[in-house]
Amino acid sequence: MKLLTIKLMEEETFFDRGRKLAKLADQGAAIPDECVISFEDPSEMLKLLSTARLALLKSIKEQPGSITALSERLHRDRSAVKRDVDELAKVGMVTVESKPLPGHGRMKEVRAGAQKFRFEAEIL
Repeated sequence: MKLLTIKLMEEETFFDRGRKLAKLADQGAAIPDECVISFEDPSEMLKLLSTARLALLKSIKEQPGSITALSERLHRDRSAVKRDVDELAKVGMVTVESKPLPGHGRMKEVRAGAQKFRFEAEIL
């Protein structure tokens, strides 16, 4: 996916967007290669986008890797990084893929879920 947008969005706007995308699909038109994660409540959005999680996301975009490697790079506890990766993966901001290690075993590689991220918040 090229673009993932995280934004505040009222319920009606959310459904309007869904109807527009459905209409494009019905017409056989191209659907934008983007994903939108929307929140009605700004505090829920800020809960997901904590300072630590944004630093983690930036580190993953710069260099994907295992949870252990990420925790070492960020000087954070591995279990805290694992919890944050799980939360970011739930909404599609990161992906976790199991890969074989040379010789033996497996590792979980964490990658960014999109090439670009856009964060939008407008409070009226």
